[in-house]
Amino acid sequence: MKFESWFSSEYPEIPGASAAAVLALHAEGSTIPFIARYRKEATGNIDEVAIAKVIDAKELFDAITERQAFIVKEIESQGKLTDDLRASILSCFHKQRLEDLYLPFKQKKKSKAGKAREAGLQPLADWIWDCGHGLAQPEPGQTLEIWAFTFRNELKGYLDAQSVIDGAMDILVERMSEKQELREQVRSLIFNQGFIRTVKAEKSKPNSKFESYFDFQERISSLLKFEASHRYLALRRGWMEEELTLQVGGSKDDLEFESSLLKIFEDEACTEMNSPGTPVLLKAARLAFKAHVFPSIENEVHSTLKGSADEVAIDVFSQNVRKLLLSSPFGPKTVLGVDPGIRTGCKCAWVDDSGKYLASFVIHLQTDDGKKEAKLKIAQLLAAQNIQCIAVGNGTAGRETETFLRQAVLEAGHAVPVVMVNESGASVYSASDIAREEFPDLDITVRGAISIARRLQDPLAELVKIDPKSIGVGQYQHDVSQPALKRSLERVVDSCVNTVGVNLNTASKHLLAHVSGIGEGLAQAITDFRGKQGLFHSRSALLEVARFSQKVFEQAAGFLRISESENPLDRTGVHPENYAALHDFAQSIGKEVKDLIGSGVALVKNSRELREKLGEFTFADVVEELEKPGRDPRAEFVPFQYRADIHELKDLTPGMLCPGLVTNVTNFGAFVDIGVHQDGLVHISQLRDGFVKDPREVVSPGDRVQVKVLEVNIEKTQISLSMKVAERAEHVADSARGKKSRAPRGERPAKHPKPKREPSPPMERATTGSIMKSNAKVDRPPAAPSRPASPPQARGTKGGVKQPAAFNNPFAALANLKKGG
Repeated sequence: MKFESWFSSEYPEIPGASAAAVLALHAEGSTIPFIARYRKEATGNIDEVAIAKVIDAKELFDAITERQAFIVKEIESQGKLTDDLRASILSCFHKQRLEDLYLPFKQKKKSKAGKAREAGLQPLADWIWDCGHGLAQPEPGQTLEIWAFTFRNELKGYLDAQSVIDGAMDILVERMSEKQELREQVRSLIFNQGFIRTVKAEKSKPNSKFESYFDFQERISSLLKFEASHRYLALRRGWMEEELTLQVGGSKDDLEFESSLLKIFEDEACTEMNSPGTPVLLKAARLAFKAHVFPSIENEVHSTLKGSADEVAIDVFSQNVRKLLLSSPFGPKTVLGVDPGIRTGCKCAWVDDSGKYLASFVIHLQTDDGKKEAKLKIAQLLAAQNIQCIAVGNGTAGRETETFLRQAVLEAGHAVPVVMVNESGASVYSASDIAREEFPDLDITVRGAISIARRLQDPLAELVKIDPKSIGVGQYQHDVSQPALKRSLERVVDSCVNTVGVNLNTASKHLLAHVSGIGEGLAQAITDFRGKQGLFHSRSALLEVARFSQKVFEQAAGFLRISESENPLDRTGVHPENYAALHDFAQSIGKEVKDLIGSGVALVKNSRELREKLGEFTFADVVEELEKPGRDPRAEFVPFQYRADIHELKDLTPGMLCPGLVTNVTNFGAFVDIGVHQDGLVHISQLRDGFVKDPREVVSPGDRVQVKVLEVNIEKTQISLSMKVAERAEHVADSARGKKSRAPRGERPAKHPKPKREPSPPMERATTGSIMKSNAKVDRPPAAPSRPASPPQARGTKGGVKQPAAFNNPFAALANLKKGG
């Protein structure tokens, strides 16, 4: 089968011509961002996601066809390849089924069946099989024991009739365990009708985060669905931490499931129940099923569920990282960054509009004298420096520090905004090689304050210095395939950097490294060139950089901006390959290129000739760039403020309405920071009235939301929140205006019954300045600290009936980790 045919069957939503164009461009060295942005005519304007699918699909297809060729060659070398078998192998693109076809011919280590064959027992095994299927009849007086006795081989260890019969049975076991049709029947039944069951294990802990799964079962087919895949990762985590026993089989109420699977083998093993070898055949059937096929399919179930869950978890993580990287920037303005602290004080560092570190100091807020001195320092700084914003990390003592600084700014007579900044990953950056290279002589906490300030200025430029896994917006991120996660996150970072564009004269080498076609080596060469030769004044000057080839220029130039350039197009996302067309057009109407920018774009819009020359998609992009040159696609920055009267868990009461920031989105809900050092969970059932399949349909990391406190557990540091606020408020407003009262939508009779709420699974998230990982044993994923979980459900009421309310049941260590920064 050719790739084109296979791809069209696997991805019918992507045109074949688009896929062919993507592969041709990728083979030439084009990157995904470049193809998506500047080769729309060739690809039919498919997006980055589709382009990545094409590239990944080709890699998978090549790997499978390579395996097919290997299998065909191996079987052919044994002289056992038939035309039908060759056709079956070359048409099979399911990895496990392909291995099933190869299994009977696979060269194995010395097995019991192989030993029996060497001893000459194959004819006896064939006789037993043939008699059991009516293909042969025993001679008068020919019993199995008498016939087996004639096959004795003392040199090979078969000393008597029983050992010979056992040897023949080993051959029969292998024959049935390698039969592709039998394996496929078992596979189909298990995947379609089987369950994953869990029970409490001996090492379960009191108040375990896995308590919801101590007596649990769910269909395998259900766990393969997008909305349920995270539950398998929770079950797997509990199994690996030895708090759960994990089983594959039928429903706990279906006692006949395994028997029905075994019967498939027994029916295959013997059709003549009066044959002399019937007991041997039936025993061989049981061994083939229980010792070989079922364990193999069981492993396949776990592998498939893990792969599916990994794919979903990685997608969730990637989308969350994208939202965070594309957060609104405060812009190139002078900012004071504050890294809150209790014992050692708050480290304060300010940076200029380019992010350059200027100076730092420490303030102590534990005593009245310390606060008095701190207010004086803040007032002197505001008077002497053009501080345009104060960024406060949201770690330990962050809210208290924010409140103090607001008051200090007010008393100093200034109107400088004080903004809380999510500092997740800041501590990772502070201790990294990158931070030591940037600030070798600064204390780690001062580096953290600088990072907080820069993160407010431009989240993307600062966050690219941190491993995306350390940002903490994923679920079970340390349980999924690490190579797949790394690849996906790297693509996300590259996509975000190229979507926004990079200022060639101010970007760090870390940011430049993510520009299409550049990489770390050329990024260093660019910054070295800039340091020696001064600022770039044109895109074409990049060709003077060592090893910056024409191909790299083609891939990178459109994503680089030069505000100092004399050519106005160098300040836009228009690719240099289109400069000549615009220059010719401007000359044809007696204008200069600069006259086409801004309001002058109207001259371009009406040009049919230019549209035809550039192509429909490229023309539209050029018009957009000329209309708003250098436009930042990110949303405009708007300061956010928490409720001033809440700082700790004890300040919260059920029913309280609070503004909050979404910090993480998972398959089972969203975590929201309301300013009390512990994120609360809005369970998927509390995101809005009505059924929600995917929380990302409702919220994204960084969203500003209004939530209602449902319940608070101070002892366990758990907060249950609801976003079903707006509609309730609307209902109250309608009643106040004298309108006819109506039940909120969630309390009206439903057209369809609401799905039963699932137990929220244990869930991994990295909190501020920390990364949580799972405990692990040898032969399992790498060991790491415990992580928070989605909790057992708290109790609430609805319509007079008690309902489970969602809690984020974090690991016990979470609170201390967060307090420790």
